[in-house]
Amino acid sequence: MTINAVKHHNYIVRAIGGEKIKYVNEIIHGIESNLGEIEKIETAYKGNNDKSVLVHFHVNDLTSIAKIKETLENRFGEADIQFMDEITHLHLGGKLETTLKHSIDSMADLAKVYTPGVAQVCMDIAHNPERAYDLTVKKNTVAVVSDGTAVLGLGDIGPEAAMPVMEGKAVLFKQFAGVDAFPICLNTKDPEEIISIVKALAPTFGGINLEDISAPRCFEIEERLKQELDIPVFHDDQHGTAVTVLAGFLNALKVCQKNIADVKVVLVGIGAAGIAVSKMLLNAGVKNLIGIDRHGAIFRGEPYSNESWNEYARITNPYNEQGLLADVIEGADVFIGLSGPGVLKVDYLKKMAKDPIVFAMANPAPEISPEEAAPYVRVMATGRSDYPNQLNNVLCFPGIFRGALDCGARQITEEMKLEVAKAIASVVSDEELSENYIIPNIFNKDVVKRVSEVVAETARRTGMAKIRNNKLESLTV
Repeated sequence: MTINAVKHHNYIVRAIGGEKIKYVNEIIHGIESNLGEIEKIETAYKGNNDKSVLVHFHVNDLTSIAKIKETLENRFGEADIQFMDEITHLHLGGKLETTLKHSIDSMADLAKVYTPGVAQVCMDIAHNPERAYDLTVKKNTVAVVSDGTAVLGLGDIGPEAAMPVMEGKAVLFKQFAGVDAFPICLNTKDPEEIISIVKALAPTFGGINLEDISAPRCFEIEERLKQELDIPVFHDDQHGTAVTVLAGFLNALKVCQKNIADVKVVLVGIGAAGIAVSKMLLNAGVKNLIGIDRHGAIFRGEPYSNESWNEYARITNPYNEQGLLADVIEGADVFIGLSGPGVLKVDYLKKMAKDPIVFAMANPAPEISPEEAAPYVRVMATGRSDYPNQLNNVLCFPGIFRGALDCGARQITEEMKLEVAKAIASVVSDEELSENYIIPNIFNKDVVKRVSEVVAETARRTGMAKIRNNKLESLTV
């Protein structure tokens, strides 16, 4: 297969002060003469003494940015030229804000949205708490909850450092599914405290999205909340990953003309995501799946201190294979990596079955680079946006919550998740399907539509949807 990666490093240079504005052409020249490419120019006027110009540009080689910085600072002075990478710039002040649905332009408006008018709505809900779904933000609002213990591939970096990720999840909820989401980062690692806090917050929200909570604590937290709340609770690291991987997996099998019941799957990384992916693949029809950790294959007969691994050993590895990845990968049709960079070697690829499928999901550095793997694999997927076949949870969680909120689902069930994976896979038509296109683009609007529809349909069919009567016509006067 052919791999074409997009490599850009995006920056902004800000020139401060009116005099510098006159020399914008020199700034552009300083960038372009050092192999930078201009993308756009913005001029900001905050007053006569506070003018600035923002020049957005990108470089393909990081050595160029040092040369550009030196050139411009030598010309204009370090105090008047500021450099910032575009990622940091986009995060200044956070990525979210609240807005009003109705403007307040008079005392009459104020009396309706706040006291005294709001009292009648409060009493309506007091008499029937279900009316909160009609008369507050509850029906369209999700809490994105984390304790910061398993953030991306960065590990336990704490609740404050987790905030940019949780804000990002909230942005994706709104952008792709119109769901209002709010980041809640908790300064506790105690499962009982987390459960208690989320339960106390639940009246405000129509759903709970758990995020970046380390295993095995995340299993207990999710399971307890699912049992004790009547709104959907979804740990995206587990189930969003599992659903997205299965969607790509189904289409990769089509490309390679392999039968799901016949393939041998080797999965590296038996954490929360790895266990969830394994269970979903087994539910979908995979028979021979072997999980690998740093010590080798998980197999029956080995007493593991982690009870989730003992359960895992009981449901996987039907031939009880033992050994390291280099041993177990012999004859495998599919490799799925949820571990770390460099785990998969070219020599291992050569041991796999004909037309191997490789999902190298470690992010940002996958288990093997697509460039290295390309000569030896039929289908390659990663979690990165700069390569083909990005397996991204954003294909999954916005649509799942959109459908669950719309039908008032009490839970997000295994059957829903299986149907969602099939729905995502179906967005790629047989005519479009290829080695480099097994999963739809995250901006494909059909994804959220199909996912939300199958979630609502499955919830209603299985009795998981709340039956609610819309009583807007009977507002208390």
